[in-house]
Order: sequence, then C-alpha cells, then structure tokens
Amino acid sequence: MSAARTTTPAPPSSEPTGPKDPMDPTWSSLKPGGHPTSGRERLKKSGVYVLLSIGLLVMVAPFLWMGLSAFKTDRDLTANPPVWIPSDWTLEHFGELLDRLDVSLYFFNSLTVAVLVTLSNLVFCSMLGYALAKLRFGGRNKIFALVLGALMVPGNLMLLPLFVLMSKLQLIDSYAGLVLPFAAQAFGVFLMRQFMQSIPDELLEAARIDGAGEWYIFWRIAMPLVKPALATLSILIFLGSWNNFVWPLIATNDPEKYTLPVALATFATDPNQSDGSNGMLMVGSLLIILPVLLVFIVLQRHFTQGLATTGLK
Repeated sequence: MSAARTTTPAPPSSEPTGPKDPMDPTWSSLKPGGHPTSGRERLKKSGVYVLLSIGLLVMVAPFLWMGLSAFKTDRDLTANPPVWIPSDWTLEHFGELLDRLDVSLYFFNSLTVAVLVTLSNLVFCSMLGYALAKLRFGGRNKIFALVLGALMVPGNLMLLPLFVLMSKLQLIDSYAGLVLPFAAQAFGVFLMRQFMQSIPDELLEAARIDGAGEWYIFWRIAMPLVKPALATLSILIFLGSWNNFVWPLIATNDPEKYTLPVALATFATDPNQSDGSNGMLMVGSLLIILPVLLVFIVLQRHFTQGLATTGLK
C-alpha cells in the first residue's frame, strides 16, 4: 500500500484584506499598508489645505484687484462699496496712459538695465563662486567672510557712497551708472558658491588630468551642472533690478533715462499729468509686473529646484 499523502495548509496571504476596487468609497482612505487613515488625520490635512488657501487668497488679492481695476471705468473705481468685477470692461486707461507717458521708452530703459544687471551677475557671481568653492589660494576664507559681511550691510546704507562714486566717474544719467553698482552682488556669490560645492571634486580632477584648463572646466563642466542655480539667480536678480526704485531715482535726473517704476511714480505725483486717475496707475502697475511674471513662469521649474537644493552637498 502507498503511504498516505499529507498536505500542508497554504500559508495565509500577506495581501491586505481591504477593498481592492478603486470605485469603492473606502478605497481612498487606505494607506499603502492597507490600513484606513483615521478621521483625525484627514481633518488635519483638510485644515492645512484651508489655511494655505486662505494665505494664497490674502497674497493674491492685491494683484487681482490691480489687474481688474485696470479694466474698470472711473465710476467703478470710485464706487462705494468697492466693486471687484467691472460692470463695464474698458481699455480706455491703457490708451490714456500711452498718450500721456512714453511707456515704450521707459520700458526699454528698465528692460535694458535689468538684463545687463542679470547677465553681469550670472557671469561674475559664477566666477567668484567657483573660485571660492573649488580653487585653493591664500585668503580664500577671508574673501568669503567679506562676502558674508556684505550680506549684513543694509542696501540703503550704500546709496550715498555709490552716488558719490558715480558722480566722480561722471556716470550719473547713464546706463553704466545704473548697472555697475549692482553688477556683482554678495547674495549671488554666496548662492553660486554653495552650488559649486556640490560638484564632485573627482570630476574636476579628471578633467585636469586630461589636460583641460580652468576656463574650460568652468565653462564646459561646472556651469552646465549648476543650471538650477543660474535660473534661481536670474529670477531673483531680474526681479530686484526691475523693481529697483530708489537708486534709479537718485542716479537719474534726465527723464530720458528714467526706468518704468521711476517714470510711473513721477507721473503719479504730478497732478498736471495723472489728473487723479487711478485707472492709469493700475495699468502702469500691471505693465511693471508682467515681465516679472513671464520670467518666473518660464524658469519656474529651475527656480523651485534651485531653492530646494541650495546649500546641499
């Protein structure tokens, strides 16, 4: 007779016993381990979303008001209580501003200064950041300490020395006088140094062994690896230069060299020009922020990546 065959029971399945149908109403409450989330956790997450939404509305409300007011009639602008949505959409304020203010000239001045300042910072801050991060020379730590010290100096404190210097160099009322004082900023040097430190030293040493010079290593190896930092620096410097008001106001006496913020502020304080029309001022403010929004939208992905990895090594 053959021996009786014994069978062992199959081991219990380790799969979660929860609902497997995504259409099941309890499916969305499952964690990866198969355990439903508690109501307290869902309530906490909902509270975070509500707080973030409120904060977003508080920040966006002034910009939304400005954008809508640019298309309102004078009656809607002076209505009490305030009217958010224009009852009659109009473009008359755009035409009035273009007739009374040479917007194209001031826009060109602002764009020229902002682009030149941004490009100069990308070049000079990257060069100094690379030197402080990857080159060995005497006094490197002292130079970096000076950069950190410059970050602590209020910008307004430097206005008088800068004005005296530009006057001695006869650069008042010129593009050079608007660009040179901000051609290399301490924050940009610090940002690029932190990113340059994340480049592996072995990669640079391999390039040196192959006979590559420092200029080649800097332009062809280091710079492509820090594109997120370059995008971040571009947005921050362009934003600061485009919105800069105090220095262009001090360094320009010729209306032909006014930047857009200075021209708009001068226009707003001149009763013979603005005639108390808030609509034209809203249009001018809208024209000021549009280039900044465009630059941020184009470089948004690199900007967020750059902020997330700043200082990591």
